[in-house]
Amino acid sequence: MKNVFTLTLLFFILALNSAFSKQDSLQNVKKKVYTFEIKSDIDPRMNRKVKLALEDAKIKEADLIIIEMDTYGGAVNDADDIRTMVLETEVPIHVWVNKDAASAGALISIACDSIYMAPGASIGAATVVMGGGGEAAPDKYQSYMRSMMRSTAEAKGRDPKIAEAMVDQNLEVEGVSDKGSVITFSVSEAIANGFSEGQVNSLTEVIEKQGIESFEIIKYAESNVEKVISVFLNPAVSGFLILIIFAGIYFEIQTPGIGFPLAASIIAIVLYFIPYYLAGLAQNWEIAVFIVGVILLLVELFVIPGFGVFGILGIIGILTGLTLGMIPNDAFDFTFVPSGDLFVALLTVILAAIVAMALIFFFAPKVNQWKAFSTIALANTQQRSDGYTSTSYQSDLLGKEGVAHTRLMPSGKILVEDEVYDAYSRGEFIDKGEKVIVISTEGTSLKVKKGKA
Repeated sequence: MKNVFTLTLLFFILALNSAFSKQDSLQNVKKKVYTFEIKSDIDPRMNRKVKLALEDAKIKEADLIIIEMDTYGGAVNDADDIRTMVLETEVPIHVWVNKDAASAGALISIACDSIYMAPGASIGAATVVMGGGGEAAPDKYQSYMRSMMRSTAEAKGRDPKIAEAMVDQNLEVEGVSDKGSVITFSVSEAIANGFSEGQVNSLTEVIEKQGIESFEIIKYAESNVEKVISVFLNPAVSGFLILIIFAGIYFEIQTPGIGFPLAASIIAIVLYFIPYYLAGLAQNWEIAVFIVGVILLLVELFVIPGFGVFGILGIIGILTGLTLGMIPNDAFDFTFVPSGDLFVALLTVILAAIVAMALIFFFAPKVNQWKAFSTIALANTQQRSDGYTSTSYQSDLLGKEGVAHTRLMPSGKILVEDEVYDAYSRGEFIDKGEKVIVISTEGTSLKVKKGKA
């Protein structure tokens, strides 16, 4: 009996020790706290960053997510996307407002499970404004923003009327705001009205407020791909790519069959549009407008005589596609496009096009003089006096007048005395039907100049 009692007591002690050991082990497990920043305008680029950060947090099995917020807002549609992502994330998300959570920033903050604020921070002022930042947007946008603020506050147990009054200056909340001004809370006001859980000085304090003692902070870091994309989003790089696009198309038209200029142009187009597409700036229809513009320009150059509607529409399409691909517009609605962004996009495209044309006209005549070019093209003149001959034309064609049977750009066909001959100009454009004069019979094609009308 004594042995049974001893064994029972020993078993109980071992079980109790095991339970305490497991509890200590659980307490010593570090919680994974994932953090990222929203410290710039809410636009497609920030939309993509938040999406990638939340996906990375899920992969890394984060126990808690903390957003460090400091923004004056941005595009309503992107703010709505981010708000939705935050609401649908199963892992608790807390926000630390490190100075400002205005407009779209306030919406995203209210969508979080708790809001903490740094000393001197503020939250609110969610009236939707135009891209210039001063004038209020039309009422349809205000109504949409009011609805989102109200429903988001309800979802997180905050006063929906206060949230709505952060947008609408005509709403009066008794004891909180007067009619005629939108609500913007200081730290103490936000705490008093249930729009902040407390004032903290750092992310660490936010974590400690959750009762977590042992934790590991994982900060969002851009992948190498995202860093490359950021480089190509630089207006200077975009301008350089536009220059290559125009130069490549021009030299391919002037020297058909070589292929290198066209390949360089296609690569530049891909490197230009893909980063903006991935960042959510370039839309499918904008890329399509650019492609249609190129097609119209080629049709004008090779199919339709003269330079008219197709050529003009082609140039407009190319410039439109390149410009709109750089900015966060909604079709042709530029309500929320910052005026500075629109100006930079237009300036980048126009200056790049002008510089491309200037370089083309400056360097085109000198290409044959480059040593590197001589490896892929015959750049030397082979004179008859040196014994070189290559012609199947009679010398009496020299000086003859004819008409352009096709357009010469600079190569094409001419009609002389009812006979069709291959010909090329001295670099000038000669339209179909214009008069020409044969100035050389050397080579496999006649060299001509434009005759008098």
